[in-house]
Amino acid sequence: MALLTCHVESDALQVATTFTVVLPEGFHDPPVLYLLHGLTDDHSGWTRYTSVERYAEEAGLAVVMPSAYHSFYTDEVHGHRYWTYLSEELPSLVRSLFRVSDRPEDTFVAGLSMGGYGALKLALTHPDRYAAAASLSGTLDIRYLTELEDRAAIVHRAFDGRFGDEVDLFALLSAATTVPPLYVGCGTSDGLLDANERFIAAATAAGTPLTVDLRPGDHEWRLWDAMIEDVIAWLPLRRS
Repeated sequence: MALLTCHVESDALQVATTFTVVLPEGFHDPPVLYLLHGLTDDHSGWTRYTSVERYAEEAGLAVVMPSAYHSFYTDEVHGHRYWTYLSEELPSLVRSLFRVSDRPEDTFVAGLSMGGYGALKLALTHPDRYAAAASLSGTLDIRYLTELEDRAAIVHRAFDGRFGDEVDLFALLSAATTVPPLYVGCGTSDGLLDANERFIAAATAAGTPLTVDLRPGDHEWRLWDAMIEDVIAWLPLRRS
């Protein structure tokens, strides 16, 4: 297993940025999981606080972990184009640098908290590119988030108070004609549980292929370590 940290110049961001990659050995064109961090972390969070490297090795899975700071994985009104970077530039960079599969059936996305929002936004916006998507304790209701005083300033900095259909997961879900299988997990003591349950209800009503994982726990790495292992086991991976 190889663990690499890549420093690249991003055309979309117009600055240098960093992402971490886990690469399995002995696999030709392995499937790839884009794994997104939460609001207070960066590209190193998943490898620092979980055993995702070991889980990926056992599954023969490449994992790409980018940095997106407080962007909510969006093209900021006053800032950088993180959505363009994540959805367009990063996959192109990864395919040019590493021998990973470029097939949609081998491509997955997941994330925690803010990253859970980003993962489902990718899956709902580009369902033809991903075979499955997972949210762990995701910030799935952006409109609700603005009501939380400690988060509102960060959200407004990214979106400038404009909450159109392109950033609202519920609107994206309602408009989607096809959706890849989704995994929505959350701790039952998490402050974001209500928002996750609202999304689960909307996805269920829409007939979305959905796996629900509500288990004891808070907004914490102990939960996410256990949950990402289960997410990787849930992915429809090719077995070599």
